[in-house]
Amino acid sequence: MQDNSDKNKSYMNEFSKIMKIHRKTANKSMYLVSAESGISKSSWREIEKGMREDINLSTFCKIAEGLDIPCHELLKELMEKLGEDFSFTGLKN
Repeated sequence: MQDNSDKNKSYMNEFSKIMKIHRKTANKSMYLVSAESGISKSSWREIEKGMREDINLSTFCKIAEGLDIPCHELLKELMEKLGEDFSFTGLKN
């Protein structure tokens, strides 16, 4: 079983990959998509580069909005990447 630190890294690593794929598919720069989502450029960059251990739900939804993806669809895609054994229960706050 993964410890909480590994779980945080696992889901943030997958999330950053998903962000980058969607941003590049939309042919948008980090700067444009961060402005459209209302997230600072530095925060967007840190999240997409995997430099953050965690984000809150409102940030997750702002990212989805910036990527023009419904929040629930982005979460569904993340959960599919993480696999059915993954659980958000017990993650570091």
